[in-house]
Amino acid sequence: MDIKNRIMICVATAVLGLGLIGGGTYAYFNDTESTRNTFATGEIDVGLNKETIIEMEDIIPGDTANGNFELTNDGTVDMSEVVLHSSYDIIDNNKVNDGDDLGDHIQVKFLSRTNGDGTVISEVTLSELAENPVKVLDEFPAGSKPEPFTVRFEFVDNGEDQNHFQGDILKLNWEFVAEQREGRSNFN
Repeated sequence: MDIKNRIMICVATAVLGLGLIGGGTYAYFNDTESTRNTFATGEIDVGLNKETIIEMEDIIPGDTANGNFELTNDGTVDMSEVVLHSSYDIIDNNKVNDGDDLGDHIQVKFLSRTNGDGTVISEVTLSELAENPVKVLDEFPAGSKPEPFTVRFEFVDNGEDQNHFQGDILKLNWEFVAEQREGRSNFN
């Protein structure tokens, strides 16, 4: 064997030996802990105890009727507010209304909810309510008891000729929109 081959065998043996020595003497302590974390979103669910609050038939100017309903927070998240959005459709009996809107003649009175004495806390026409949503509740916590409401509807007798409304039908739609509470820092 020539000297070149011997040097190569020595170098290869040295590399192999150092690899075995280094691998065999390399040691360290180790420990592992793991966690499982959960992010579960809450649910906003405003409840209404009835599909129809009121039905008035064969009404004439001066008629009034009360409707009662309850709102509930059936979700898991506190609500910062509940807002009433109102809209309506009119089925005209083909009499000329000359642009007169039946919604201008139906008054909605929100009555006191605490003692039922009939104290008016808000009063608007259906047309005003359709243009301006109304906040009906502030801070409605999850799991709280139902909130009762009484509303009075009145076909206002304005002392003038209202014959053009005979046979007309007003279909009222109310939608209660609940908003979530503010986000919390360092939620626990």
